[in-house]
Amino acid sequence: MTSRRRFTYEEAAAELPECVTETWLRRHIKKLPHTKAGKAVYFTDADLERIDSLFHHEPSTGPLAASSAPPTQAGAHPLSHLRPLPSRSRALKTAL
Repeated sequence: MTSRRRFTYEEAAAELPECVTETWLRRHIKKLPHTKAGKAVYFTDADLERIDSLFHHEPSTGPLAASSAPPTQAGAHPLSHLRPLPSRSRALKTAL
């Protein structure tokens, strides 16, 4: 069994980008990957990599984009595949 490092809140904040503080980790813990044993919360290397990826953004267009935009039919508008959401008032009436 390989030993995996376990980081406390303070240690995890030190490993992550500056914008991630111990307080931020504590406030957002329910949305973040972590391990909890009783009341003890800790983060593994894999957890920190996933949290760090939350702050990484790739360009979707332009020369640095990972892939080009999906091809569209000739003459079709690029957003023609999108459909509007149903009316909120209609959704509320059917729910009641």
